[in-house]
Amino acid sequence: MPTNGRLTKRSEFLAARRGRRLNGPYFFVETHVRGDQSPPRVGLTVTKKIGNAVVRNRIRRRLREAIRTAASGFMRDGVDYVIVARRDVLEVDFADLQRELSRRFGRFDPAAGQTPTKRLKSANTPEV
Repeated sequence: MPTNGRLTKRSEFLAARRGRRLNGPYFFVETHVRGDQSPPRVGLTVTKKIGNAVVRNRIRRRLREAIRTAASGFMRDGVDYVIVARRDVLEVDFADLQRELSRRFGRFDPAAGQTPTKRLKSANTPEV
């Protein structure tokens, strides 16, 4: 991933969070359509509850390599992608990880609109 193809600012990650969400067994992808035709950008999120720094960095390296080798061809210009990893990324076969990333990126259609996904309310949240 080249430096200009990365998300680095918190505001960019939050913009993708308001976009479309594509769920998968090992990670989910949040997308944001920028509206220009610049190259796609990627941000990776691995939370602390997944493990210590060694584990989180290993997950990020696996995802970066899977994007570089297989999934970058399925990414659309003018779209930001944020991949939020789950711990299962460590145990999955690398070929399966590549296939899953390619499927998630290939399923996204920017022409379908920027409709946010519905977030489920928790059972104990009162309605206002």
